[in-house]
Amino acid sequence: MRRSIRYLSQGRVIEVADFDPTTTLLDHLRLARRRTGTKEGCNEGDCGACTVALGRLVDGRLVYEPVTACIRLLGTVDGCEVVTVEDLAEGGRLHPIQRALVDRHGSQCGFCTPGIVMSLFTLYAAPGPVDRAAVLDRLSGNLCRCTGYRPIVDAALEACAARPDDRPDDLFAAAAAETRLALAALDDGEEVFVGDEDRFFAAPRRLDTLDHILAACPDATLVAGATDVGLWITKAGRDLPRLIHLGHLDGLDRVEERDDEIVLGATVTLEEAGRILGRLDPDIAHLFRRIAGAQVRASGTLGGNIANGSPIGDTPPLLIALDASIELVRPGHVRRLPLEDFFIAYGRQDRAHDEILTRIFVPRPRPNHALRVFKIAKRHDQDISGLLGAVRLTLDGHAIAAARLAFGGMAATPKRAMGAETALVGASIADPASWRPALDALRADFTPLSDLRASADYRTEAAVGLVGKALVEIAGTPTTRTRIAGSREEASHGRAL
Repeated sequence: MRRSIRYLSQGRVIEVADFDPTTTLLDHLRLARRRTGTKEGCNEGDCGACTVALGRLVDGRLVYEPVTACIRLLGTVDGCEVVTVEDLAEGGRLHPIQRALVDRHGSQCGFCTPGIVMSLFTLYAAPGPVDRAAVLDRLSGNLCRCTGYRPIVDAALEACAARPDDRPDDLFAAAAAETRLALAALDDGEEVFVGDEDRFFAAPRRLDTLDHILAACPDATLVAGATDVGLWITKAGRDLPRLIHLGHLDGLDRVEERDDEIVLGATVTLEEAGRILGRLDPDIAHLFRRIAGAQVRASGTLGGNIANGSPIGDTPPLLIALDASIELVRPGHVRRLPLEDFFIAYGRQDRAHDEILTRIFVPRPRPNHALRVFKIAKRHDQDISGLLGAVRLTLDGHAIAAARLAFGGMAATPKRAMGAETALVGASIADPASWRPALDALRADFTPLSDLRASADYRTEAAVGLVGKALVEIAGTPTTRTRIAGSREEASHGRAL
């Protein structure tokens, strides 16, 4: 077992053997390594001023992704390459992204600029053409309070358009072969334990090691991408003396595409899950694009979005509508249960302290299924849901044979609208009058709360409106426009609001 973490920086290995388990990557970079180009802004992963790039190997390819260093725990970058804004220039020559921002006057006070540069660096580093939608998507997790985004977007488009053959042309591309070898060497298969029995950061690779640690320390906190746990530390001020990182566990990042279902490991990131599940339906792709910003999607995991049990988590209502199930593992026992049964009450899930959520099973929609997914939030990008609704109908000709209507934000847990579902069965998708009993029943299915995101009345009426909207869209009424701009297919690529 290794007693340190190791990561790559400017071609050399940085080894850290003595750090508190709650140390963030941002504090390490600024305080220990004096990389002060990376700024501290909101300290909750929203503003993007602290964005850095993490390089890692994915199926042998070198991939750079943006992450918010303020809520990313230091221990979780073990085995990665960490790139900060100081690393981009070569011999006094600015990186193409930096040069384009200078030429296009894309910076004023400069506080947010390093994070914007790093987000756009990861876009530049990914081969392939880059359009305006891709730039806007990559910048959705970066806030600039001084200047307009037009020169920033123009700079990104200019720099990416100048790449030869749509491939990166910088010192990182030139050193890619050496970087791949260095990252492969860092992947030594060792399990990590830094600290002592009172305060530690552990990164096991085998389930039996995890079981052993949990048996000895049942109060330890499990962490994957830390997009939620990081806030416990930076905003709630919680002291978490014993942290177990699940990101190195063998097999938990695996994806298996079967004929009838897609099986995703619990540590598959939200970004990757969106790419895979988004192929099933344009609304799924659009929903994942609206989950936080690119930095959070690159760190946060599908399993974490489920396991923390938030009533306003974005993925559980969708997965419940799709009739997904999950696998829970504990020593000597494996069980699978419908995802909707996992949520018991606010803050309570059907999971023993030594059980680990390992896999999510998502059935593929059948030809007679129709799916619609809608997220209501005060901002289109980078915002928490006030309400999220997912509707899946099973059609027999024009008749609705079955319905699954799942909502987040309407109750203490993600929950189905059972009364509305029952009332929809037997209705005709071609006869709006037959939908009325279901829409009326929906009002009695929930007793939502009022909070800063939405009032109870608004949530109720919005939920009714979303189901009606889904029915109209599925019915295919040609003269009824239900999206603010564009089609569902365009919405999935970020071109519609």
